[in-house]
This record gives sequence, structure tokens and C-alpha cells, in this order.
Amino acid sequence: LLVSSNLVQFYLFWELMGAASYLLIGFWWKKESARRAAVQAFLTNRLGDFALMLAALTLAARFYGGTDFADLPDMAAAPSPATKAFVGWLFFAAAAAKSAQFPLYFWLPDAMEGPTPVSALMHAATMVTAGIFLLTRTWPLLSQVSGLPEAIAVVGAATSIFAAVIACTRKDLKRILAYSTVSHLGLMALAVGLGQISAAVFHLVTHGFFKAALFLCAGGIAHA
Repeated sequence: LLVSSNLVQFYLFWELMGAASYLLIGFWWKKESARRAAVQAFLTNRLGDFALMLAALTLAARFYGGTDFADLPDMAAAPSPATKAFVGWLFFAAAAAKSAQFPLYFWLPDAMEGPTPVSALMHAATMVTAGIFLLTRTWPLLSQVSGLPEAIAVVGAATSIFAAVIACTRKDLKRILAYSTVSHLGLMALAVGLGQISAAVFHLVTHGFFKAALFLCAGGIAHA
């Protein structure tokens, strides 16, 4: 997914990653709560998958099969504001579902039903930050859609504050860390909305390092 050069490749690996997350969250399939959390994550991510597929098909139809990320600046310069707006908002919807932005944040804390190493993998790797990565890759087009960067920033800020407040009310260590992840994803979305793409990607990488360590430590405490 990280090295895909066009939206078709990106979408295929995006879907494979969604299937992997479903299987990992439902690892303890004999538990009702784990099965329910896996299905909830799967269905919520399908909303984002459909939005991403529709955006890729729209660009392919409008620009004669062109879906390369390198061509996005040219697509953004094309005189088709309605198409750009439609595709841009679809990209944002896909990112919101995958990266747990408000109001589609609820599946991520419930994904704690998986084993702790799975939680460390999901919250540290591209499994939940793929939506933010999608926003950064498509920013040349998103930045040309009127009102969209501001909307991304507002939703990101609201998600960050909202999730942080909820985390303060929880007592389960893994669930607190899950809401922390939602809050940090909101910060990344805020940075993207403000046009600070380098800052968003930098925090995406650093968040992966410290959140993986935090979850593994939480697992050690739980077993102790």
C-alpha cells in the first residue's frame, strides 16, 4: 500500500489490509465480543472502501483511465470543479472510516478484543493510519477543493479533543490507549487540513513507534 503508484494498486492493498484487520480482531473467534468487534470493524471499513472505489472509478472515467498519483496535480488543474469536489469528499470519507475520524471512530476502541500484539500492530502500522496516508497522497487534489481542507481540519480537531476526553473516563489500559490512537489520528488529520503534510507524516511515523511500545507494555502489565 505504501509503495503503490496508482489508485488501483492502492485500493487492492487497502482491501487486503481491511480483510487482515477483520481476521486479526476476530482472532479469538470463540468469544462473542471478539466476533462482534471484528464484524463491526469490517462493516465500518466497507463504507470507506466503497468511497475509495467510487473515487478511483470516477477519476478513471473522467481522465481516461488515469489513476496515477503522479497525475493528481494535472487532474487538480483540470477545469472540472464538480468532479474534483466529488472525488475529494469521497477521499475524505474513505480516510475518515479507515482512520477512525468522527463520527466513524467507534470501531477502533472495540477492536481491542484482539490479542495485545495485534493491537500493537494495528495501532502502530498502516492498519489505522492508511486513511491519513491517503489524504497526504491525494493532497494535490484535495487542496483544490473549496472548503475541504477546512473540513478535514475541523473534523480532525474535534476527533482529537473528543477522543482525549473519552480516554480520561476509561479505566481499561488498552481501551485508554485505543482512544489515544483516535486522538492522535485526529491530530494528523488536523495537520493535513492545515496543509502541513510533512508534519502529518512525521507524526504518523513517530506515533507508530511509541504506540507499539505502549501496547506491548500494556500487554505485559495485563499478563502480570
